[in-house]
Parts: sequence; structure tokens; C-alpha cells
Amino acid sequence: MPADVIDYQIFGDDMQIVEVELDPGEGVRAEAGTMMFMEDGISMQTGTDGGMFKGFKRMVTGESFFITNFTYQGSGKGHVAFGAPYPGKVIPIDLGGFKGEFICQKDSFLCAAQGIEIEVAFTKKIGAGLFGGEGFILQRLTGDGLAFAHAGGTVIQRDLEAGAKLRVDTGCIVGMANTVDYDIEMVGGFKNALFGGEGLFVATLTGPGTVFLQSLPFSRLADRIHATARHGRNKGESKGVAGIGGDILGNILSGDR
Repeated sequence: MPADVIDYQIFGDDMQIVEVELDPGEGVRAEAGTMMFMEDGISMQTGTDGGMFKGFKRMVTGESFFITNFTYQGSGKGHVAFGAPYPGKVIPIDLGGFKGEFICQKDSFLCAAQGIEIEVAFTKKIGAGLFGGEGFILQRLTGDGLAFAHAGGTVIQRDLEAGAKLRVDTGCIVGMANTVDYDIEMVGGFKNALFGGEGLFVATLTGPGTVFLQSLPFSRLADRIHATARHGRNKGESKGVAGIGGDILGNILSGDR
């Protein structure tokens, strides 16, 4: 069935939310735990949305086992809003403009019109799977309506012509059209690989197609907080609330208790 046609507004700058406007009978599905508010008349139903197998498929792409459906059952217009889990941008993706399919990094899905499917996508090449930073598994959004992804920091869109190549830090890729070829190549030069700070591999994206990139992947942000928190503890510095918060997040990330 075709996806519901929904209207939306995006609010905020560095911590954005998307507010979706629904007509009677229309719905939106979202990652569990992202809802910010919903107006009267909207019903919420959480489930696997297709059985345990679909729930497990979502889990391997970084999403939760459950997905929540919000359906407006009132009259007039109803509104429900969703917030991104960390600083960055909300990206609207019209799947109709991408021939009904869009590939994005795991755990980037925020919400989508009712009728959009979130599926597992495997990288086509073993090198990209082993060294691509996101592993073999990506997300595939399919349908003909609107979906929303979130990304860290500033987001830019690049439209690649046929044969045009773009080399990107593996963590900075948010998503791409399914026409874009994705591969991994080793950073050239011994000193570049050892001291460049960019890792041993970069992603190579070859057009045609649209690519979305993020300036601050959550993994990079978490690494910096973790390193700063540990450095402060090693120097015996006194900490305020922000420092304590960094320590707590650092312990969570490192598995300390």
C-alpha cells in the first residue's frame, strides 16, 4: 500500500525536532523512545510491526526491537513531534525522489510516514563490510513517502554525476541513493596512515546519485568526551557538573562500573 502523505515542520538548530501533521486516519511510525509530544486524538501502538523476525532485523541495523505507530483518530489536524537523540540535524528524505529506496547508516532512522519499511541492507563488497566502520549492515528505507533521518553536527548534500568520486571518512556518511557505489580504500602513505588521525581506510563513493554527509558522527563525539574525561581523572583535576557528566558517559562507554 502507498505510504501516507504527511506534512511536517522542522524546528531548532543544533538539537532539532520534526513535527508531523496528520489528517484523520493518517499515521507515522518512529523509533521507540523518540516521541516528544502528541496531541489529543493520536493513538500510540508499540509492537514488532510484522513479527519477531522483523524486530530482530531492526535490531541488527542499530534500531530497537520494537517500533511505535502513531495514528490520528480525531477530526481536523493532529500533531506529533519527534526529537533526535544527540546534537545534529533532522534530514527529510522523499523516497519518491529516490525511486522508492534509500540507503543510510545504521541507527540513523528517526521516523517515517505510515507505509515506509525499514529493512536490512548488506554492503555489496567484503572490503566495505570489513573496514567500512559500519560493518556489513546498513539500513534500507523503502516506499514512496517521507522518511526522516538524523545526523550529527552539520549536514551537507552532494549530488554526484556518473563516474564522479568522493572520498569520505567512513563515519561521516549519513546515507545515499541506491545508485551510488560504496567501497573502501586504504589511506596512501605510511605517515598518513600512522599519524594522520583519520584511520587506515576511507570510503569511496562513486556516482551517479545523492549523498548526505555529517560533520560530527556520534562515535567521534563519544570518543572525544571519553578521552577528555579520562585525561581529567589522570591529572586529578576537580570537576564541575559538566566534568562529572563526561566521567559518567566515559564509564558507560568503557564498561566501567
